[in-house]
Amino acid sequence: MQPLGYNYTCGLLDTGDRMVTVDEAIIAKMDKDGKHFEVLVDPHIAYDLKDGKIVSLSRMLAANIVFTDAKKGDKASPSELQAAFETLDVEKIAEQIVKKGEVQLTTEFRRKKTEEKRRQIAALISKYAINPQTKLPHPQDRILNAMDIARVSTDAFKPAEQQVEEILKALKSVLPISMEETKLTVEIPAQYAGRVYGMLKDLGTVNDQQWLNDGSLVVKLTVPAGLREGIYKRLGGLTGGNARITEG
Repeated sequence: MQPLGYNYTCGLLDTGDRMVTVDEAIIAKMDKDGKHFEVLVDPHIAYDLKDGKIVSLSRMLAANIVFTDAKKGDKASPSELQAAFETLDVEKIAEQIVKKGEVQLTTEFRRKKTEEKRRQIAALISKYAINPQTKLPHPQDRILNAMDIARVSTDAFKPAEQQVEEILKALKSVLPISMEETKLTVEIPAQYAGRVYGMLKDLGTVNDQQWLNDGSLVVKLTVPAGLREGIYKRLGGLTGGNARITEG
């Protein structure tokens, strides 16, 4: 892949302050308001961003340009970007494209990350869940075998903590297993409520929710007790530390 307007030297894409191998750069794409947009990104950093981690957007981008067709080197115009994203900041636009659009990972990369996520989930369940008959934890290998038997699927792009509850439900059909639960009340300021709401539903069971007049959101959740600290950290990261969480 060689977009027009760039210099190639020994298989490297010269972007000024950094050089990224062309073979490692992949396309992240998104359709918005009837227009198609693409950016060239590092697959590992783009995956981490889509997985919910905080990353360096400047390091993620292989080129500080938004394309309409990266393979042809066709660039999106400033007017198109402003209309679709309400900004000309390429890093902010790339963040939206990676988070909400499609990242063209190779089959091998996706397979590897799916297996890594599968093992992360099994490790969490092994650490925090028990066999209610013996009151002892299940070894990780037993959890992995049970996941195979129950034919559970894992999402390479969704944080492990957000997949534990559904996978636990599936495992109960083939394995005696239980996990202590705790109830949380989460208050999200208005500026973060929209993007955090969907994630809250993935973290646990929503028992009640209330949208306040100022646009902020209050949700009562039941979550696996062992994942509590991870949930605190994730919500804190997504809201700049502005989420208020209380137990009960």
